Amino acid sequence: MSTVLTIDDVSLRAAREIVDRGGVIVVPTDTVYGIACDPFNEEAVERIYEVKRRPRSKALQILVPSVESLESLGLVLPPALRRLSAALLPGPFSPIAVADEGCSLVTVRHEADGSFSQAIRVPDSDVSRSVLMEIGALAASSANRSGGRSPQSVEEAVDALGDDVDLYLDGGPTSSHVASTVVAADSGSSSGVSVIREGVIPAAEILRILHADGGGLVA
Repeated sequence: MSTVLTIDDVSLRAAREIVDRGGVIVVPTDTVYGIACDPFNEEAVERIYEVKRRPRSKALQILVPSVESLESLGLVLPPALRRLSAALLPGPFSPIAVADEGCSLVTVRHEADGSFSQAIRVPDSDVSRSVLMEIGALAASSANRSGGRSPQSVEEAVDALGDDVDLYLDGGPTSSHVASTVVAADSGSSSGVSVIREGVIPAAEILRILHADGGGLVA
């Protein structure tokens, strides 16, 4: 039987213990509910892929309570993404950070140019950030089977994943079923970025911010 707990001090301690021992939990973000685990634990990350039936070619995101958390994880945002992050975070924006040599996250992806990258999220939700401040950074993906609709409530997450999750944290309904907008730096683009996935924030808004911030598109 799935365990569902309202978010409070007791349930957060329980969630942290589960994550610390390699378990998987479901947490609310500002957009959808996500299945999450310790981003430094390879077996836990593998379990998310198994539970979701998600192709290994599709990366997970890292949920963090603030942009300032990235340095301790060995992640750096390229200049154009720093500018966008200043305008859009916290919020439904997922910039793809560059991983430095000291990064030990097991979720980073190897890029064609030899670099390593990782999409990050800073949810615009006090409840969600309270979870992250208590537990720490989490590797995450939407709490549904691959190809299914992203859940807006803990009940929808339970219906999707059932007993395959160790604990569900109930933070109430989220804002929508639509996920975040994923953006990468792209030196070959006139804007300096490439929208990998258009979500809550339209691609046109990304370009508008870059225009307004830099007096023109970023080189």
